[in-house]
Amino acid sequence: MRVDFYHLTRDPAPQALALIAGKALQGGQRMFVVCEDEAARTALSDAMWANPGFLANGEVGQPGADMQPVLLSPEMTVPINGARLVALADGIWRDDALEFDRAFLFFDASTIDGARGAWRALGERDNVERRYWKQADGRWVEGP
Repeated sequence: MRVDFYHLTRDPAPQALALIAGKALQGGQRMFVVCEDEAARTALSDAMWANPGFLANGEVGQPGADMQPVLLSPEMTVPINGARLVALADGIWRDDALEFDRAFLFFDASTIDGARGAWRALGERDNVERRYWKQADGRWVEGP
């Protein structure tokens, strides 16, 4: 299981998520996105719709949610869209993310302490590969 930590220092979560979700969809994957805050979920959805190629998405509980390639939820549940990728877009790590094939944790200065704690805790688990990504010169680079 792989967990990618995305340290947001330049772009906010909606833009970073739209980039990652776009790549996932191009690869034939579906994504489940967890974010507690309703306004933040709206911003995430809007950024995906505004992305070149219009990344179709919807909320858990809406009609047709099971058919959405990207499904947004305020909490961790079993994704009815069949997603095997999960994005934790609010900077809060949830151990249920380990049930997916791959997890993406987006965090910024306000959630960095929790991300550091998750990094340490996941380092003690078997079968978890951690990767850290940072923004440099307008692109994402893997960092130490």
